[in-house]
Amino acid sequence: MSRDFLPSVNLKYVKLGYHYLITPLFTLCLIPLMAFIIVQASTLSLDDVHRLWLHLEQKPVTVTVFFALIVVGSTIYIMSRTRSVYLVDYSCYLPPPHLKVEHHRFMEHCKLMGAFDGSSLEFLGKILERSGLGEETCAPEAMHCLPPRPTTAAARQEAEQVIFGALDTLFANTNVKPRDVGILVVNCSLFNPTPSLSAMIINKYKMRSNVKSFNLGGMGCSAGVIAIDLAKDMLQVLRNSYAIVVSTENITQNWYFGNKKSMLIPNCLFRVGGAAILLSNKSADQSRSKYKLVHAVRTHIGADDKAFNCVRQEQDDDGKTGVSLSKELMSIAGHALKTNITTLGPLVLPISEQLLFFVTLVAKRLFNAKIKPYIPDFKLAFDHFCIHAGGRAVIDELEKNLQLLPIHVEASRMTLHRFGNTSSSSIWYELAYTEAKGRMRKGDRLWQIAFGSGFKCNSAVWLALKNVKPSAGNPWEGCIHRYPVKLTL
Repeated sequence: MSRDFLPSVNLKYVKLGYHYLITPLFTLCLIPLMAFIIVQASTLSLDDVHRLWLHLEQKPVTVTVFFALIVVGSTIYIMSRTRSVYLVDYSCYLPPPHLKVEHHRFMEHCKLMGAFDGSSLEFLGKILERSGLGEETCAPEAMHCLPPRPTTAAARQEAEQVIFGALDTLFANTNVKPRDVGILVVNCSLFNPTPSLSAMIINKYKMRSNVKSFNLGGMGCSAGVIAIDLAKDMLQVLRNSYAIVVSTENITQNWYFGNKKSMLIPNCLFRVGGAAILLSNKSADQSRSKYKLVHAVRTHIGADDKAFNCVRQEQDDDGKTGVSLSKELMSIAGHALKTNITTLGPLVLPISEQLLFFVTLVAKRLFNAKIKPYIPDFKLAFDHFCIHAGGRAVIDELEKNLQLLPIHVEASRMTLHRFGNTSSSSIWYELAYTEAKGRMRKGDRLWQIAFGSGFKCNSAVWLALKNVKPSAGNPWEGCIHRYPVKLTL
């Protein structure tokens, strides 16, 4: 991903962003019309009102049709309008201390496994050293054993510990009963047992029989935003409902025990983690909610074969399963990001930035002008950035290409350092970091952006409804005073 990732922006994505922007225009135009009618009505005298009433009495059919149209129109508007979606609260799983894997223990464990040759061990050491991970990231119980126990039972145990741990905290903090939840969305890319993880949650918390449950698998690290978007759509259908989103990944059965370099990298990056999020469309919940969902923009470039295959679960020549990462991953991520922000830009950027970006884009497309591409200043649209902590290179490239300041990527770097790559839940650990630092103020805008296999780039934009304080059980409790830490290059 290089700084010139914007020049080849396709105009259709700009058009899509402007379509989203103009969609509520009709509603906005009604506001001045209604104001004009009210002002005119306020100037009428009692005699004028009396004469108008006598005139209407002579045309009962017209009056009836008029009021019927008002009632029907109002009903259609009320039924079809977009309902606000509020983030009441969320929680992130904090693994127990005995699951920590310091770097030297990680390397010693890899040697004792006997699965890796000398070249692979050297490669693992170099990747770990440059990864940006600290000494407190955690691996599941099964991976601490010698030999490791990558069984289905152990994988279920990891899922239960992470998911139930996050949900128990969420229910305790919000005082919402599991039977009050009408929508449940769970995303876990690589572990999809039968019964499903969503069924596991329903069984554990004895949820009601008509809960709308969804289990998303194989969608990668950006599936957390997909799950939020799905829950948002469901909340447009079901009135006065709560939705819970659970985002996690499972490590137990997804360690790679071979020697193919492109499949060894995930061993160094992925760690235990998960988050549970409570959403509501109840107007009564606005006062106690932390955020309001403003936009969710999803981009999928899987029609391109290189993008489709750049992150792929497969078997090596020895039949050992792992996730392979293509050398073209960063350039493909740049293309997906370009597409996503081109759609998102018209929704969030001030008009001055939109005009500069659009004029430059049109000039290059129409006149083939040798004009340096204009990179919109997203710092004018957002106060906080939660960039998926997929790896040090991902954060570095987005910091450079979006011209962000170190403080804007601090939450992402510190999350990678403290918790590692927790896949789809990393953006919630980052938000928890921002809250623990006391930086989230009322009216602030937050951009969550994540990448995932397929290949996808997805964004969620949130508005802070108050000065947000960290909730009980914040994963940074007890250690936030030590951050940010200085990272070695």
